[in-house]
Amino acid sequence: MTASGLDELYEWQRNEIRSKNFVLHDGPPYANGKPHVGHVLNKVLKDITVKYKILTGHKVHYIPGWDCHGVPIEQKALADLRVDNTKLTPLDIRNTARKFATKVIKDQKTAFQSWAITGDWKKPYVTFDGHYEAKQLKVFFEMYKKGMIYQDFMPVHWTALAEAELEYNEKHVSTSLYVKFPLQRLPDALWNALGKDDEPFALIWTTTPWTLPSNQAICYGEGIKYCFVHNPKTMEAYLISVDFFEQLKSLLRVDLTILCTMDGSELSGTVYRHPLLSKSVQKLLPARHVTVAKGTGLVHTAPAHGTEDFQVAVNHDIPIKCLVDEEGKFTADAGSSLAGKFVLDEGSQTVMSLMHEQILHREEFTHSYPYDWRTKQPVILRASKQWFVNTSDNQEAAIVRLDDCNFIIKVCVVQDALKEVDVLPSYYANSMQTMLKSRSYWCISRQRSWGVPIPFFYNAETGKPLLAEAWIQHISSLVEQHGSNCWWSKSDAELLPKHIIEQCGGDPSAAYTKETDVLDIWFDSGASWASVLQDCDGVADVYLEGLDQLGGWFQSSLITSLVCRGHAPYK
Repeated sequence: MTASGLDELYEWQRNEIRSKNFVLHDGPPYANGKPHVGHVLNKVLKDITVKYKILTGHKVHYIPGWDCHGVPIEQKALADLRVDNTKLTPLDIRNTARKFATKVIKDQKTAFQSWAITGDWKKPYVTFDGHYEAKQLKVFFEMYKKGMIYQDFMPVHWTALAEAELEYNEKHVSTSLYVKFPLQRLPDALWNALGKDDEPFALIWTTTPWTLPSNQAICYGEGIKYCFVHNPKTMEAYLISVDFFEQLKSLLRVDLTILCTMDGSELSGTVYRHPLLSKSVQKLLPARHVTVAKGTGLVHTAPAHGTEDFQVAVNHDIPIKCLVDEEGKFTADAGSSLAGKFVLDEGSQTVMSLMHEQILHREEFTHSYPYDWRTKQPVILRASKQWFVNTSDNQEAAIVRLDDCNFIIKVCVVQDALKEVDVLPSYYANSMQTMLKSRSYWCISRQRSWGVPIPFFYNAETGKPLLAEAWIQHISSLVEQHGSNCWWSKSDAELLPKHIIEQCGGDPSAAYTKETDVLDIWFDSGASWASVLQDCDGVADVYLEGLDQLGGWFQSSLITSLVCRGHAPYK
């Protein structure tokens, strides 16, 4: 007998002839620290379930596992190394992170066994295993072929962490600004309502001053009532919503008067000038997300730094400009006064200094803001080219071509499939439904070294990725044999030989570039059913985890399984 005295129990019952089967799939704990009370609660609840099922005559399938990739492991491993990280190659970083994760797994496994937890401890699963990674890549390719994975330029929370690992600080304090943008062109009826000496401005409110240089539009609501108000001290006229009038009087402590009112629909054709871009003019545009609940009724729109802003730009064919680099600093395109400055501190202060004449009022504003939950630092929204899974329930269907056959995937069936699953406690089913419905996309790419590579080569001239069954089988076989390290250890010629290019319908004489991003760790663990459950029809009787997994592993597992197989991975 081993340390716990119960390790042989699992093997014994697996070798027994039993008429009933029971599958409990282990949500993999993260291999980045010592065992803690959360592990105790999780493993003991699972152990009660396993032992009860064994006692009631079931043949139990329970393989413990570990989640091994991601930036927290990478950062801890490099911190222990105590060297200049900039001098390390991706392969150096990967080997260091793997060694760190392997040690953590050994320590956690020893602890779990000492708690008398019953399971297949001789063959646990780890997400950095080559067999596991190869299965994961096949899940990725299947989703890509079915049109559910796409690449796009889109604002994402700029952090190396998974989206689900963000937290919201309800007490974050921002400097909020009321900023006036000079209007250049108005419908005649509105010009005529202004005094001859009134200079007209559109007044916006923002809690992110650093995004002002990236302003590309101001949005209004077509169903909102607006007005021009006269400021006798400055001889200026401000365009605001009627609902904001009294609040503006209070903020400025000036006896403002309303010159005229109009419906939002009457603002069509209005043009303004950006104070930092004197030679360009920009439009006021209608948008459905504009409300009068906060702010002036006019919304500052920076498409590179907001999802709704981005959609406005797409709808109106506005080329998106991103003035923030991967380090969170302004680029040279932002101008010499801003270039190289971090947007959340010095850069923000410089923006306010440059636009001081346009700032009508400023105040501190406490609100909810996304933070990196490990470093406890605020993150930003930044547009970049990323890979996404389409999880929108607004899209009726995605038409895809696979092996010359058309398939229609109803996106809304993600929510429908969950209705066939027993969720305990039952009232949390609605919570997960709500999370799924509100999630229009899932960003699955990360700009790191320690992870499963996104396995694409692109034609250097066209940017089109090579994809055919020959490539899928080739790269999956390499990863199965050598692990995903081969993406970095082997030459491009070894990874992409000419005969594979030809079989993919590509040009062997063309130049090809290799993808450098890795997959989100939620995609890693979300594809676990493909590897761990392959011997039991790919479906578990139970997934048993903490409440946080409603938006994490439960969700990523459901999405990947449903797209690939048409059903949930759990009952």
